[in-house]
Amino acid sequence: MAALHETRTRVRLREHEVENPNSSDFPGNYVGYDDSWNHEKFVENFHIDIVSLTETEIEFDMVGIDAALANAFRRILLAEVPSMAIEKVFIYNNTSIVQDEILAHRLGLIPIKADPRMFEYRQEGDEDGTGEDTIEFTLKVKCTRNPNAAKDATDPDELYKHSKVTSDYLHWTPIGRQTDTFAEGSIHSVHDDILLAKLRPGQEMDIRMHCVKGIGKDHAKFSPVATASYRLLPEVVLTQPVEGDRADKLAACFSPGVIEVREVDGVKQAVVVNARQDTCSRDVLRHEDLKDCVKLNRVRDHFIFSVETTGAMQPETLVAEAIKILMAKSRGFKTHLEQLGSQQR
Repeated sequence: MAALHETRTRVRLREHEVENPNSSDFPGNYVGYDDSWNHEKFVENFHIDIVSLTETEIEFDMVGIDAALANAFRRILLAEVPSMAIEKVFIYNNTSIVQDEILAHRLGLIPIKADPRMFEYRQEGDEDGTGEDTIEFTLKVKCTRNPNAAKDATDPDELYKHSKVTSDYLHWTPIGRQTDTFAEGSIHSVHDDILLAKLRPGQEMDIRMHCVKGIGKDHAKFSPVATASYRLLPEVVLTQPVEGDRADKLAACFSPGVIEVREVDGVKQAVVVNARQDTCSRDVLRHEDLKDCVKLNRVRDHFIFSVETTGAMQPETLVAEAIKILMAKSRGFKTHLEQLGSQQR
């Protein structure tokens, strides 16, 4: 039974292969186990633990779900959580060396600090937009010589004024009743130092931009995350004591912090202290004197998520919105099944 339990709950890393990589959480797969899904069991086993949280990143454990659900959650973060991005670029003047198409593409990829929940999707065919579905930015700049530059100066930043056009040059122009809803300066680019173009004296730009709500499935510029990934929780099990010089050798096979060498009764002994730090390199399996001393597993239903935001929204907000979208999809699927069932009666 212990071997069967390990087969059901662990992915085993061997020297040249990976065992039990496929999910087996479905009824009838194992004799004596009731793997049918029920709500009570799911509520009892499922939980989310936040490991670390900063302004741009969140790491959390999602425990008690199947890989299909974990991957669905990841894909929603990438492609279905909405954000605001520049969609329409009206170029009235651009005498820089950057072509209009390249400049419009660069502008579209600038992350915008604006809560998409405060806006509606723009209707197809609407070219003007309203205060409910559009944010307008303007960029107007002209490069000139700096009359106060030193005679022997060679640095363009000293020789010229406005020689580098960055995202800081984007100015929000409220439309409709946006001044009543949003505080002055509350909508802006996430970073002020994104380089858009370099100008020289006489070159200028005069641009108006429309920023709209969208999702990453339509265009990558709408994806609110820089990265969203997960990995299974590593598990390192020592099957026998590893002592002396072999303990040091074993510790060197793993990432720092996984194995610690301690002295027990004057003898050095290897101890697993934090398997979470393991990268599952399987380096230890190359050594004949060590590979039978350790088992490398991954816990099948324990997912370590890492989500980094572009800065448009807080990472914890992105996770909450992704959960809401997943719940809405589940409710819609359930309703569809019920309708199909009623039609067949």
